[in-house]
Amino acid sequence: QVAEVYMGNVLSAGIGQAPARQAAIYAGIPDKVPATTVGKVCGSGLQAVILGAKAIALSDAEIVVAGGMESMSNVPYYLPQARTGYRMGHGKIIDGMIHDGLWDPYGDFHMGNAGEKCVREFSYTREQQDEFAKESFRRALAAQKEGAFKNEIVSVQVPQKKGDAVAIDQDEGPPNGKPEKFASLKPAFQKDGTITAANASSINDGASALILASEDAVKKHKLEPLARIVGYAGAAQAPEWFTTAPAKAIENASKKLGIATKDIDLFEINEAFAVVTMAVSKLCNLDPSTVNVRGGAVALGHPIGASGARILTTLLFAMKDMNKKRGLATLCIGGGEGLALVVER
Repeated sequence: QVAEVYMGNVLSAGIGQAPARQAAIYAGIPDKVPATTVGKVCGSGLQAVILGAKAIALSDAEIVVAGGMESMSNVPYYLPQARTGYRMGHGKIIDGMIHDGLWDPYGDFHMGNAGEKCVREFSYTREQQDEFAKESFRRALAAQKEGAFKNEIVSVQVPQKKGDAVAIDQDEGPPNGKPEKFASLKPAFQKDGTITAANASSINDGASALILASEDAVKKHKLEPLARIVGYAGAAQAPEWFTTAPAKAIENASKKLGIATKDIDLFEINEAFAVVTMAVSKLCNLDPSTVNVRGGAVALGHPIGASGARILTTLLFAMKDMNKKRGLATLCIGGGEGLALVVER
């Protein structure tokens, strides 16, 4: 019954032709179903959902699979002169993960340097960011221990070099956090900086997917939806200020839908860096107790193309478990963009 598949993916080098098509076919979706790979950096997975929602709204589809996937650990290194030939002198080896996923092509700097710019703008201290990170880990660990992620995670069999495959059925990130060591870590992006490996998201592999359906399809197949997509909005500003773009996306969504932020019960704001969620929460005057209630990317990770779908999935289950009516998922996007989507039960 699936009419279309949309899957976000950013670091596509070396993974083969048409990543979304591969995902669909290997998942058992019939060959007749078209698939589209969506590339919008950190917003890829959420943009995939939005494209699916648009297809349904336009009556181009009744049921759509949308999500995202990323294997950051498998991104190759590039030899830019290999095709034309290396000559006398030194050559370059380029880290494809950083070059295509984490580097600003306009200002020629790492995303983390833009994070430091945001830190200075809002006068946040290293201690404030570390405390935020500790809370993210605390919430994620608590949710894990309570089994809160159980219904949103599918067990994956991972082959080993020796012996039987190992089943991965919970996120590996939260248990590895060592809050007592956060203060001793060195800055990651500049000598006098405050962003470290602890208060920024980690490098991860992951995937997430959702099924979207029209009202008619829900009735026809007797489905029980987790929520209804109310609407969405994007925003864009100077590339180096991608860190605060989600605040503008939230504002745009609020105006477009006529829903005040005070009427939204839960927020998922992707923690590319702790400072992103801190700054966006401040700009939008959000209650911290309503933001990333089960931890965020600092603890759970940020597989670039998957994160948009992942935070939406976590939001949906948190809303269900906590009996909340309305939620919003938003992400900062490299290049100066933000994306927000509102759902309602």
